[in-house]
Amino acid sequence: MPKRPINADVPAPEEETKEQSSPPGKPDEEVASPKPIEKREKKVASPKPVEKRAAEPKPLAPKLLAGLVVLAIAFIVVAIVGGSGGTGDSTVATGPASAPAPALSEESASDEGAAPPETAESLGYPGFATDNTTRVGGADAAANAAAVALAVFPSTTPSQRPAAVTLVSEEDWAGAIAAAVLMAPPIRAPLLFSAAAELPEATSEALEALDPRGDKSSGGASFFAVGAVALPGGAAKTTRIDSGDPASTAAQIATLRDRLFGGPPKHVIVAPSASPDIAMPAAAWAARSGDPVLYTETGKLPQPTAAALERHPKVPVYVLGPSTAVSSAVVREIGKIAKRVKRVSGEDAVANALAFARYGDGDFGWNVNDPGHGFVLTRSDSPLEAAAAAALSASGTWGPLLLTDDAGTLPAEVRSYFLDVKPGYTTNPTRAFYNHVWVIGDQEAIDVNQQAEVNELAELAKIGGEG
Repeated sequence: MPKRPINADVPAPEEETKEQSSPPGKPDEEVASPKPIEKREKKVASPKPVEKRAAEPKPLAPKLLAGLVVLAIAFIVVAIVGGSGGTGDSTVATGPASAPAPALSEESASDEGAAPPETAESLGYPGFATDNTTRVGGADAAANAAAVALAVFPSTTPSQRPAAVTLVSEEDWAGAIAAAVLMAPPIRAPLLFSAAAELPEATSEALEALDPRGDKSSGGASFFAVGAVALPGGAAKTTRIDSGDPASTAAQIATLRDRLFGGPPKHVIVAPSASPDIAMPAAAWAARSGDPVLYTETGKLPQPTAAALERHPKVPVYVLGPSTAVSSAVVREIGKIAKRVKRVSGEDAVANALAFARYGDGDFGWNVNDPGHGFVLTRSDSPLEAAAAAALSASGTWGPLLLTDDAGTLPAEVRSYFLDVKPGYTTNPTRAFYNHVWVIGDQEAIDVNQQAEVNELAELAKIGGEG
C-alpha cells in the first residue's frame, strides 16, 4: 500500500516497470491491478440536411441567466460560511452540510428581471460546493446533462460554444455511453437527453445557450441524433444514428467516429450490454481518449461488434468487466479477430471502476495512482449520469469515473483509493498538486454527508513536522 498521504511536493522517482504478456497463442485476460505512474504528465447514418437557422448569435436565455446569478450567490454564501469561524486545519466547508444557500425573494427576482431560483436547481447547476468538490444535483439525468454541458461550455461567447451537440433518448443508456466518444477532441460534442415527442425543458434551455452551428470537426453537423429523438425547432444539419440493440448502435457510432476523426482509433473498449453498471466507466475514457465503446453479450460476441473489430484488426482491444459480465469464451473470440486483447475488471461495479481508474498499459488507461487529478463520482445505478458526466472527464481537471453504491456511505474501497492518491506537501502548499471531485446526482443519490467525506479525503495535507 502506498504511503498516505503521498508527498506531491516533488516528482516521484522513475521506476522500472515490466510489460505483462500473454502466453503464446492465447489472448491476455489479465485482470487490472494497481500500478504506480512512472512520471506524471502535465499537461453511421448519412447526414440529413434540414432547414438552417438564422446566423445571428443568440443571447443567453433569461432563465439561464437567472440560474447563473443564483449560482454565483450560492457560491458566495458557501465561501463566506466555509471560510469563517473555523480553524486553519479545517478541511470541510460547513455550508453544504449545515445550511443550503438562501433563495432569492420573489420581489428581488422580479426587480432584476430574473426567474425564481428553482430554475438553477432544475437545470442541475452546482448548488453545494466545498473547497475540493462540486455537486451537479439536478432532478434527473436530463437536468444533470444540461448542467454538465454548460459547465464545460459556458457559452457566453461564440468561442465557448460547441460545434455540435449529441442528443440521445432518455431510455438508451447504452447509446449514451457509446456516444460519449463524440465528446473527445476534435469533435467535443456534449451529450444531452431527449424524448421522441419533445425536448425536456432542461435540454431546451441548454440548447438555446449552446447554440451549436456545426463546423469541419463535426462534418458540418450541428446535431448528432441517436435514435428517435426530438430536435429543437429550426435545427440545422443533423447526422442521425439508428438506435436498435446496443451492439448495432455502438457500431454505427464507431463508424461515425472513424469518419470524423479521419482514421482508426488507438484502442477499442468492449463492454457488457447486459451490465450497465460495469459499462459505465467506459464513457469517461471514451470522452477522454477518442477510443470507441462496443458492446458484447455475456456469452456471445454480436455480429455488429465483430464486424467493427474486423475493420481494425491491429488495434488493441480492452474488455471491461469480470468474466461474469463478459465470458472468457467471448474474450477468446475477440482474440481471433484482434491482434491483442486484455481484460480490465473488478468483481463488482465499484471495484471495476476503481480497477479502470488505476489501470495503465502503455497509452491506454487512466493510470491514476498519484495525487493531482480530477475525479467524477456518481451512483452505480445511474448509467445515464455516467454518460452525461463524461464531458467532465475530458475537460477541466480530466479524470476517471468512480462509483458509489449507496446514498449515505462511501464504499470502503473508494475511501481507500482516495487515501492512496491524497495530495500532500512538506513546505509550500502553493506548489503542491490538488485533487477535485465532481459529485453527480442530488442528495437522494449521494448524501451531502458523503460529499463532505469525499471533500476531506481530497484535501491537501501537511506532511512532516513544522519546518
